[in-house]
Amino acid sequence: MIDKPIITRFAPSPTGYLHLGHAYSALFAARAAEEAGGRFLLRIEDVDPVRCKLEFIDAIYEDLRWLVLSWEEPVRMQSQHLADYQTALDVLRGKGLLYPCFCTRREVMAESAAACHAPHGPDGPVYAGTCRGLSASERQERLARGDIHVWRLDMAQALAVAGTSCWHDRVRGEIATQPEDFGDIMLARKDVPTSYHLSVTVDDHLQGATLVTRGDDLFRSTDIHRLLQALLGYGTPEYHHHPLLKDETGKRFAKRDKAMTLRALRLAGRTPMEIKGIIGIG
Repeated sequence: MIDKPIITRFAPSPTGYLHLGHAYSALFAARAAEEAGGRFLLRIEDVDPVRCKLEFIDAIYEDLRWLVLSWEEPVRMQSQHLADYQTALDVLRGKGLLYPCFCTRREVMAESAAACHAPHGPDGPVYAGTCRGLSASERQERLARGDIHVWRLDMAQALAVAGTSCWHDRVRGEIATQPEDFGDIMLARKDVPTSYHLSVTVDDHLQGATLVTRGDDLFRSTDIHRLLQALLGYGTPEYHHHPLLKDETGKRFAKRDKAMTLRALRLAGRTPMEIKGIIGIG
């Protein structure tokens, strides 16, 4: 049996400048590929037209090159592949697993707040399923009228189709999935015709990722990605969720921490070797 080549990826969103945590993720993934004689890919997750900025895309390239990182071309830009996500949505819709939800975000939050014991999932309040019970005729009428809506996954139906599943993390071993904790997740909306969960699952499949390396904050999200893989007939990569980098106070690094961005550190005279020493990757 011939082992598959290791293919890793770094997939930042251009909504701000990269920080030390991003440097760790990128260098970790690149090193994993290099040590295995594999491939390191770069993906720009730029589907949000409001938050994503061209200046941050340019800065991503600049910062990664400063860290002496190289990747395979072409870089996958999510905004150029919306048809791929639509195809995946069509597959799920064809299986009867999606339904349009006409509730506004404010209504969803208000409904959750009004319910004293409303469940709270890994992504926040679990949607109550208000629109799940709409009749087919009412859905079609509201869609034809142009009512603003999102597309949600009917979790109960999805689990009935996919059954139970698991995935493997290099640190924690075999993980049994519990996607039901997320409720009927949103997979697409009008202004952004995909979601993080859907696009990352489709992209990792199309790019052939065999090892997904990312922070512990996305550990539970893998349950959703594993479910979508099963529903869409995709293979499942191996995962490695690494600890999040934190400052001396224990606070995790974020894009709003401007002093810890790679751009700020570079302008302050820091070198790539110093950055690697700070984050613990030689």
